[in-house]
Order: sequence, then C-alpha cells, then structure tokens
Amino acid sequence: MSYQMFFMLGGGLGLFLFGMNMMGNGLERTAGNRMKRLLEILTTNRLMGVLVGLLVTAIIQSSSATTVMVIGFVNAGLMNLAQATGVIMGANIGTTITAQIVALELTEYAPIAVFIGVGLILFAKKRYIKHIGEIIAGFGILFMGMDLMSTSMKPLRDNEAFHNILMQISNPFLGVIVGVVSTAVLQSSSASIGILQALAMQGLIDMDTAIYILFGQNIGTCVTAILASIGTGITAKRAAGIHLIFNIMGTALFIILINLGLPYVEWIEALTPGHTVRQIANAHTGFNVINTIITLPVAGYLPLLASKLVPGEEPEQEEMRLKFLDKRILETPPIAVAQIMNEVGRMADIAQKNLEEAMDMVISKDDSKKKDVLQREEVLNFLNREITSYLVEANGLELPEKDLQLIGGLFHVVNDIERIGDHSENIIEYAEYLIEHNLTMSDMAIEELTMMKDKVMTVVNDTIKALKNKDRDLARTIRSKESAIDELERILRENHIDRLNKQLCEPSCGVVFLDIVNNLERISDHADNIARFVLD
Repeated sequence: MSYQMFFMLGGGLGLFLFGMNMMGNGLERTAGNRMKRLLEILTTNRLMGVLVGLLVTAIIQSSSATTVMVIGFVNAGLMNLAQATGVIMGANIGTTITAQIVALELTEYAPIAVFIGVGLILFAKKRYIKHIGEIIAGFGILFMGMDLMSTSMKPLRDNEAFHNILMQISNPFLGVIVGVVSTAVLQSSSASIGILQALAMQGLIDMDTAIYILFGQNIGTCVTAILASIGTGITAKRAAGIHLIFNIMGTALFIILINLGLPYVEWIEALTPGHTVRQIANAHTGFNVINTIITLPVAGYLPLLASKLVPGEEPEQEEMRLKFLDKRILETPPIAVAQIMNEVGRMADIAQKNLEEAMDMVISKDDSKKKDVLQREEVLNFLNREITSYLVEANGLELPEKDLQLIGGLFHVVNDIERIGDHSENIIEYAEYLIEHNLTMSDMAIEELTMMKDKVMTVVNDTIKALKNKDRDLARTIRSKESAIDELERILRENHIDRLNKQLCEPSCGVVFLDIVNNLERISDHADNIARFVLD
C-alpha cells in the first residue's frame, strides 16, 4: 500500500465530504423558512416527529447535524424529549438517502454536474438559482470524490494482508467495532458508509462482512451528539442518550436475529443481485426503517431509559441563562431568528414584572420583593449582553433581507427593554428611600401614582403583546396612549407643585414623587420606541 493510495483516498474522502456539505447547504438555503415551518408543525405525535426528522436530515444531508440541532432545541426549551425521540428516529432514516444517492453510481455525469452547478453559482443573479447551483455542484463533487476513493482502493484487490484483515472483520463483534471507530473518527456516518461502498465497488467486501460494519456505523454516529451534549442540561444529555440507546438496541436486535437464522442479508442480496453497493445502501435504509417501526410503539420508554443512563434531576432553572437561544440553533438561520424573538419576548416579560413589583413596593412600602427585583435586573443585563451577541452573529448569516432588517431593529428593541429595567431599578431606590426614612406620601399623591402606574403598565403590556404577535394595529394604539401619558405627567407635576405650595406634602416626598413620575414617563417612551419597531 503506497502513500499515493492514501493520498488518493484522503483526497477522495475530502471531495466526498465537501460535496455532501455543499449539497446540504444548497438544499437548506433553498428550503429557507420551510425548515422553520417543519418544526412548527412538530407535535408530541411521534410519527410526525419521525417525518420531520427524516425531511430535515434529507435537506441538510447529515443525521449528526440534525441530532446536534435537536440537542440544541431541547437545551433551549424548544423541544421536549418525547418530540426529540421521534425526530432522532427520523434522522436515522433520512441519513440513508446519501448512501442511496451514491448507489446510483452516476460518476460519469459528475463533471457535467460540477460544470453546470459552478456556472450557476458564478453567473446566476438570483440567490435562489445560486443555491440550486450549489446542490448540483455538490452532487457532482460527491460522485467525483466517490470515484477517487474507489480508484485508490484498486491495489488492495491483490493485497493478501488486507484480505486477511477483512476475514477477521467478518466476526460480528469486530465488524461492529470497526464501524463504530471509523464513524466516530470521521464524525460522519455518510462518509464512513461511503468508504464501505467504495470498497464494494472494487469487489473488496461482501455483504456478510459489510452488514456488521454498517451496524457499528449507526452506533458511531452517536459520538457527535454525545460530544455536542457536553455543557448542556440533563434533559439535553438525555436526548443524546436516546440516540445512543436507540441505535444500540437496534444493532443488538439485528445481530441476535441474524445469528438465530433471520435471512436479512439474503433478502437484501435478492433485491439487487450482484450489486453490493446498492445492497449496502438498502441494508442501511432497511435497518433504520425496521428499527424505527419496531421501536416507535414503545418509544415512550426511551426517555425513561435515558434517565437511567443520565441520572439526576434538572436543577431549578435559574433565569440567568438563555432559555430559547443555543449556539447550535445558529446552524439553522430561520429558526435562529424565531428563537431570538422568543428570547427578546422573555426579556420583555421580565422587565414588565420588575416594573410592576417596583411600583407595588412604592405604593405599599413593602420591600419583601426587593431582592427578587434586583436579581431580575441582573438577568436583564445578562440578556442584553447575550442577545446582542447573538444578534451580531445572526447578522452575519445568509438571511432574507426582511430578516436582516428585523435583526437590525432588534438591537434597539433589546436596548429599550434594558432601559425599562433600569428605570424600574431607579424606582426601587426611591421606594427604599421612602422606607428607610419612614416617609409617607399623601393619599392624593399615592392615588395619582397608582393612576399613572396603571396607564404605563397598560402601555408596556400592550407593547409586549404587539411585539410577540407582530400586531401592528395594537402598536398603533400605543402611540396615542403614550401621548396621553406625556400629558398626564405634566398634569401630575403641576398638581404636586400645587400641593407643595399648600404644604399638603412633605418636600422630601415631593422630590421622590417627581422622580418616580419622570421614570414612568421615560418607560412609556421606551415602550413607544418598541411600538415603532413593530410598525416599521
């Protein structure tokens, strides 16, 4: 075995992976928001989850990528384990499409596909056509890589040492180990199965040996998901565990049945006699389809088994974290944009709660919730930094112009929400001053503050609803309500100065009153800014 052979094999593998990646990227970009809609229809119905997993994996050409995405969704609270189970099963089926494409053996058409695809990428003006070019070029490069791998293995036909190794691998246990290790190293079951098919093209491997390597490759693909789950919550780790359990159970079942006399290999060979490359693809698809059909009725037990594999309770969720955003979600831009909106909505809810409790503290002079409000203010500061960081990254993604404009506006929205939180923190300080100095506002002052608080809370609540639901009609009403609050602030200032002149209110309370009114008015200004964003 010469160095040239290894260089050709490595180069062929590189082209294969690059072509697969290019084809997947083109499909994903062409699909666009359809990816988001696929996940929106996802319900606890596991069959629907299987279909979604199959389709998403067929689009992005990688079950590992789909499973990593699922772990990200589970960690971000976008998906529960019941939903994740179905998607993982579907992903296992979807990834077999690559092997089926390779089995077409369209190598002679590969250069033409590359020529057409690259031409579209370079000269097409429409982005959609460029993405189609990526699909076609990726398809051609994949087959050119496959041909190079197959050619590199020709010298092995007469290599006695290699044939001895293959005889050892015909042992089921060793075959599974080879499959696991090769896929774990390459981080791609499609690539490792592609190498297996390249061996078959040269007549170097038969189905009796290939079948056990194939089973191992299905287990090896779980390594990527396990690595991706490091640093996530317990539930996300269990999602990776479900993937591992599902594939190990399927492999164990098939090995037992084959050794008990199930003629699975014979059935596969009978479908396409003398065509080992196609047989490998069919065995791969058959294994995952049958495994899913058998496991789906009892899939509810997989999360339970995963909880044994990953014991412990999910800790009480602290708010000092991102609940809807996860770095892995950025791999799917349309979903990333939707999740950023969810996180911004959550941030707005926290700011609204802080405002309400801060004003309650002023009116009731009860500081029992002070610690909670200040802790949530820290969360708002954290979310401001983290969401802004995500917006910067998302701004660099290839997105429709409408989404890019949305991201640009969200920078200002996040800042406005954070400022609402800051004004609430100011109000807390004024409440503390009143409590510490045992100051009591007049009944009229309390009544006026309550009135303004109610109006500002209405504006803030309506703003959050308009933001979450993209309700332009509701956003328009906020503009007029904000103008009314500006006028109310002017009236309350005049009333309070009149009370001070008549000595109906303590001067110390008067300063606090005016500061609180000013902060409430500023909060309504920031809510109005957010309403403008909804209208733009």
